[in-house]
Amino acid sequence: MRQKNKKGQIISGLVGGIAGLVILVIVSLLIVNTLNDAELLTADSVSANASNSMIANYTVGIDNVSEKLPTVLLIAAVVLLFGAIVFLVQRSRSITANSGGV
Repeated sequence: MRQKNKKGQIISGLVGGIAGLVILVIVSLLIVNTLNDAELLTADSVSANASNSMIANYTVGIDNVSEKLPTVLLIAAVVLLFGAIVFLVQRSRSITANSGGV
């Protein structure tokens, strides 16, 4: 019974982590875009340069994350695949043990 809970925790952890990452990126993009559109950071030329640099750095950071996201998703898929294989092997062993080795 405990093994089923562990498998469920791994899957829900992966899904929750990926969903959290997507939500975090969307919210942070909205915040940066709102600050830029409201011109709260562009009072003078120094602030304008800082605002433009912040947006450029943020875009580069998102590009770095998006380059690594397929690798993270691939690792998650491999972990889920191995989990499914282990589950099927355990299930077949329990069926074989219950049926008397037929």
